Amino acid sequence: MARVFCVPGIFFLVAAFVLQTLVSISLRYVSDLDIARVHFDGAANTGSSQAVSELRVGVWSYCYRVEQSGDFACSPSKHGYTVNMISSNGDQESIGTSWTRGLVLHPISAAVILFALLLSFSQHLTVTLFASLMSFLAAFFVLIAFACDIALFAYLKRRASKLDNVIAHTKPGAGFWMTLASFLLLLLAGCTVCLGRRHDRRRLGGGTGLATTSNAYAANATVPRPWYKRFARNKY
Repeated sequence: MARVFCVPGIFFLVAAFVLQTLVSISLRYVSDLDIARVHFDGAANTGSSQAVSELRVGVWSYCYRVEQSGDFACSPSKHGYTVNMISSNGDQESIGTSWTRGLVLHPISAAVILFALLLSFSQHLTVTLFASLMSFLAAFFVLIAFACDIALFAYLKRRASKLDNVIAHTKPGAGFWMTLASFLLLLLAGCTVCLGRRHDRRRLGGGTGLATTSNAYAANATVPRPWYKRFARNKY
């Protein structure tokens, strides 16, 4: 692939892969890379006896900040978890596993991006075609993952606002915006790799024709002319 397209394409893929890998780690391992978070003004908890002031949901678990100590505590990591929000008067709102199972698309997307990145290092036209297709496929997976993030954020905001005696402020987390950024980077990467392949195909096609003509001319020029034809009359 042409260098003018190769370097930006690989850069976009590397950036998208790093972003999706970080999002895939998410909670409970990195507390700042959540998908959505809720700040509570009022007594609320997540099923424990301690009141919480903040709730964060990630790919593998949810975490909450204890109001008195300010420490973070997280639920056990699992694929598809349930979040319970309970107010001081016993009113409860829940986020079921059907809203968190789709977040597993984040690590799947990271794996597809890595495969596209490895293919993008090749100079072969067919391999670069697959690299471009894999970049768009990864963008499709990230788009679905981002749709799951939007659905989870909207549902969390709706449920948190229904708690009695609690004022909830819900906003997207860092992982939400990182997923959007990786989707845009993958679109740029797919277009860049595709343009690089088209550039190489046109260059190789034109170069083959010129090389064939030059070689034919050189072959004709090196053929020795018989001595008796030097005295022949030119017809033209």
